Amino acid sequence: MQQRRASHTGGDHWPSVRHVVATPNIAPLEFSRALSELHAMQWRPGLVVEEIGSPQRIAPHSIALSAEFFQDDDALGNGRLILLHDPAGNDSWGGTFRIVSYARADVDLDMVADPMLPDVAWSWMSDALEQHAATHHHLAGTVTASYGKAFGDMEGTENRAEVELRSSWTPQLGDDDPLVGHLRAWQDLLGMVCGSPVLPQGIFPFPGRTQ
Repeated sequence: MQQRRASHTGGDHWPSVRHVVATPNIAPLEFSRALSELHAMQWRPGLVVEEIGSPQRIAPHSIALSAEFFQDDDALGNGRLILLHDPAGNDSWGGTFRIVSYARADVDLDMVADPMLPDVAWSWMSDALEQHAATHHHLAGTVTASYGKAFGDMEGTENRAEVELRSSWTPQLGDDDPLVGHLRAWQDLLGMVCGSPVLPQGIFPFPGRTQ
C-alpha cells in the first residue's frame, strides 16, 4: 500500500492509502472493517504513508504502516503504526485489538537537555487520542531524547539530537468507535513530533529542528 504524491507541496489533500492487504489468514469481520477504514483514510499534506511487512507471530492478523513527514521536500521525521488483531482476545491487551506506534524526529541540540521534553511529548499522544474521541485503554509507552556527537574519523560530522516516542494502546473499536479516530490521532502525533502540527487554539507547537 502506498500513498503517492506529485510533489510534496502541491495539492490540497492526498489520496487515500491504496492496496490494503491483510495477512494470509482469512480476516474476520472486525479486522476487515478496520482495513476498510484504513483504506479510506485521507492523510494530511506532507505525510507519505505506505504498507510494510507486519509481525506474523504476535497476532493472527496484522497490518503495518510506515510514514515519512515532508515539508518543502525536506524529511522532518518518520513513524510506524501496527494494527494487531486476535479474535480470541489477549489478556495483556485487555481486548482483541492492539495498536503499536512509533514516531521520531530530529530536534535542536538544546532541546534534549530540557527535563520537561518527555512529559510534553507524552502528553501529545494522550491529547491526540482524546481530541479525536479515540476510545482506548491500556495506554503505555516511552519517550527517549538522545544526543550523538561524532569522534575520530567521523569528527566533523554534524552532531544530531532526536526525540523518539514509542507507544501502544488497546482501541475500543465498534460501530460507534471507528478506527479512523486512532489513525487521525497518530497522524497528529507525527505532526507534533516533527514540529508541524495542526493545532487547536491554545496549543503550542514543538520547536523541532531549526535550519
